[in-house]
Amino acid sequence: MERPGPATHTLGLLLLVVAVATGGHGTPRDTLACSQGLACRLLDADVLCGTEPAGPGPGLALVWLRLEPALRCAGPAACSPCLQARLRLAVEPGAPRDGDNAGDVSPSTTTLPPHNVSGLLLLSSHSYASSRCVAVEVWAPLTSVPPGRRRLGSVRFRCFEAPLGSELHVTAHTNARGRRWLSQKQRVPDCSWPDAQVAVPQCQVPRLQVSLGPEAVLVEVQAAAVGLNYTLRLYHNHSHGAGGSGRTVMASGPMNYSLPLEEVLPCLCLQVWLEIQDPLRATLCPFSHDAAAWERLWAQTRLVLHDTGQALACSISAPCDLPAELVPCWSPAPGAPCQALPDLQQPVTGQGPQEFRALQLHPNLCVQVRSGGQVRRMQCLQDRALPGRGDDLLLMAPGGNASLCALERGGCTPLASFTATGSGRPGLLEQQLQEDVATGQCLQLWRPDNSSGVALWACPMHKYLRTRWALAWMGLLLGAACILLLLLLKKEDLKGWLKSLRAGYGNEAPLRGRRMLLLHAAEPVAERAACALAAALRPLGMTVVAAPGGGTGAAAWGTLPWLHAQHRRALRAGDTILILLSPAAEAAARRWDTADGAVPGSPEAGSTPDPRHGPVPAASPCDAFAAALSCAVPVLAAGGGRYVVARLEATVAAVPPVLRAAPAFALPSQAGRLLRVLAGRRNPGLRPLEEALRRRLRGALGE
Repeated sequence: MERPGPATHTLGLLLLVVAVATGGHGTPRDTLACSQGLACRLLDADVLCGTEPAGPGPGLALVWLRLEPALRCAGPAACSPCLQARLRLAVEPGAPRDGDNAGDVSPSTTTLPPHNVSGLLLLSSHSYASSRCVAVEVWAPLTSVPPGRRRLGSVRFRCFEAPLGSELHVTAHTNARGRRWLSQKQRVPDCSWPDAQVAVPQCQVPRLQVSLGPEAVLVEVQAAAVGLNYTLRLYHNHSHGAGGSGRTVMASGPMNYSLPLEEVLPCLCLQVWLEIQDPLRATLCPFSHDAAAWERLWAQTRLVLHDTGQALACSISAPCDLPAELVPCWSPAPGAPCQALPDLQQPVTGQGPQEFRALQLHPNLCVQVRSGGQVRRMQCLQDRALPGRGDDLLLMAPGGNASLCALERGGCTPLASFTATGSGRPGLLEQQLQEDVATGQCLQLWRPDNSSGVALWACPMHKYLRTRWALAWMGLLLGAACILLLLLLKKEDLKGWLKSLRAGYGNEAPLRGRRMLLLHAAEPVAERAACALAAALRPLGMTVVAAPGGGTGAAAWGTLPWLHAQHRRALRAGDTILILLSPAAEAAARRWDTADGAVPGSPEAGSTPDPRHGPVPAASPCDAFAAALSCAVPVLAAGGGRYVVARLEATVAAVPPVLRAAPAFALPSQAGRLLRVLAGRRNPGLRPLEEALRRRLRGALGE
């Protein structure tokens, strides 16, 4: 084959420049393909860019450039993403043909046939971190080419590798005079490309498998490639957000993770992904229909009522979203059935406060959390130490109807057939209650937005009940007067009857009407002694409030606010405040002595605090007895309050100086003296009760 002359060869030189943002150098796996009618070969996969000489005149030109995603594979599932470049070539106007300069034929060019043009293609790449060039030689036939531009064929280079999801900038040009530059930007496919998910190891998402055990849940990360870094995330899924970052665990390859059963909730979700840019993630929420997980969620749910001063509001604290609704209801007394208020329920939305805007406050109002037809949580304003009004009646006026009915026992009874006491003439109170509603003596709890809604009123009934009770008391007093008149006829019989009456009253309830606040430390021996004292004094008529404790009141207020409220109430009412000294209580009391050097209020302490002394010991937020001392010691030192100190003589040898201003008794030996002080009077009928109190205390203390 005859090669073209030097001039023809120079004019046929073609430069193809492809600039890509890739970080590595070429490999022998690069491939080159030409369309039919063109011939090409890869001269070098890594050459110096920008040193190609310019051609002497017109030659081959670039028509268009297109980049396509591709895979470069070393095995069936060991591929890496790349981009391949497709370019279409054409003949520039005035391009010389082989044989046009026949006198300039050299022996070295006699191997190629005439009427062909050949050129050198240069593929180069550049990025912010590296550059790469590839040289290609192309032969193009020019036989029967008419004057002007004519498309010849296409060249495909495969391919330029780059990281998943990175962007490549591609540029192409020739070395002919007046050459045209082509430029294009393309992003390398990420793991959302289906072909990459099958063949690229970084895009193969592991599988999550969950096994439920008796005490824990086993989470298995399966089908993970060994040596690659994975992240396992456990989080609570919420409709209003992801619920924070959750807990993350790092792993290299397959792994097992154990989760305690108490942390398994319906909204717990698992997510695993490969540590690359924008990875695919496998997500699993396996406990959304688990009954045990729902029970654990309800056990961790808290309902709190808020008194905003104008309307009833509440908030729910729960780790997950709750498919539930808030239902306001009416309960006249603690433990009584709660009558749902019609048309006022609303769904639970998020964790923040929710307000029943038009519902006026009343002590008998409660809020229920209902889910699946069950009452899961209920909180009443009475639980927040607000006294209920058991005599108030809840009335309803249905929408578009002026008649009133009384809401009770799950239904609405018309006033025409309603009586307050369940007996008497039906309709007796209808007119009076209608007048109370009309004159504003009843509190309107709910005012509808339109005429079709229901209206609710809370009407006090004590004035009507008081009238009936007055008649009953008048009859009772008249009967008692008749009996006394008959007894006066026999004076001796009357004296005997009065003595028996006094003895019976003294023996049955000598402490009736009295109230005591019992303060003790949170340790077993103190709690047993406190329970024994309360169990012995309550049948005698005394109301005993033990702290720590408090029941639903302390749960709603918090331990320390409830304790301060009870202490203030006892001081105002003149109730007895008994401080029970056990080993832990004695240690807390002696800290007052060592902290200040003198008992507050004692002569050596002075009338005002000495700034040279240390501060009064602060009560720990978790120590209810220390907080009780912080309330009691200043009042006791000032001579106020009705305080009594009782020490467990088996464990406490003496009363600390800070509490010696109050009368002190050793238990159980001085239980009789303590009982007489609580009774406030000498009563021979207390002797059997004193011995019973000693026996009960000895049994509680194990003596």
